[in-house]
Amino acid sequence: MAEVLVYVDHVDGAVRKPTLELLTLARRIGDPVAVHLGAGADTAAATLAEHGAVKVLAADAPEFADYLVVPKVDALQAACESVSPAAVLVPSSAEGKEIAGRLALRLGSGVITDAVDLEAGAEGPVATQSVFAAAFTTKSRITKGTPVITVKPNSVTPEAAPAAGTVEQLPVSFGELATGTKVVSRKERESTGRPELTEAAIVVSGGRGVGGAENFNVVEALADSLGAAVGASRAAVDAGWYPHTSQVGQTGKTVSPQLYIAAGISGAIQHRAGMQTSKTIVAVNKDAEAPIFDLVDYGVVGDLFEVVPQLTEAVKARKG
Repeated sequence: MAEVLVYVDHVDGAVRKPTLELLTLARRIGDPVAVHLGAGADTAAATLAEHGAVKVLAADAPEFADYLVVPKVDALQAACESVSPAAVLVPSSAEGKEIAGRLALRLGSGVITDAVDLEAGAEGPVATQSVFAAAFTTKSRITKGTPVITVKPNSVTPEAAPAAGTVEQLPVSFGELATGTKVVSRKERESTGRPELTEAAIVVSGGRGVGGAENFNVVEALADSLGAAVGASRAAVDAGWYPHTSQVGQTGKTVSPQLYIAAGISGAIQHRAGMQTSKTIVAVNKDAEAPIFDLVDYGVVGDLFEVVPQLTEAVKARKG
């Protein structure tokens, strides 16, 4: 069976959930081979093997941490030359999509971004995408070279399928461009204790209807009761009520959780583009004509400051 390269998203060997999803999808079209760059490959190997990696190609060099993107592209190119894969799968983060685009260019291949599903096809893997603000679903495949595909987080439930997961060292030669953009400083992001927005199974977002930064505690309380991430509409972010890193929408982050709760969000097209593929959508808005209600599975017409606290208490009561 053909091998499929899976780029490992990790923090010092702690494998992040989108990688486990990629391994699950990779098994549909071949034997997953994980590519682990940076420290922690021996730590990550057990998790990767548990989810189907037949082997782990590992490379550790200061370039991966000290410079942006290009060293990782060099490594993935080396992995492609070593394995001759049927496809390369990368998580659909901002960095992941840049890596995928650069790699496809080097390989003379096509690239598909933001896939939400993947299946085997007679002439190569077939990717499903949700396009035009999720108004349409398309199926497409790459017709030239090694397919390079990025997949949105939460597109599939990770499934265990134990495999060997043997760690092999990947020799990497860095090109002249690898040291072009140096990381000169880092600032640790303050932890909220909540899940990462793009990976969360539940997201609670607030919009213009929240009325101010001081009122976002209502949204946060509901999110914390559900173990959810907190998002915000562009209007709320532009007003300075919530950080840009939490913006959901076409100019922010794209999320696809199992449950999305929109509080005080009208449902402008740019916001819908960032959350329309959520499995279940609930909205609370006092305007019965708000566009968001055309999209939802469940809608509540009411004042969010009355509805959301009641919902929070109900969730807490259910949890006992």
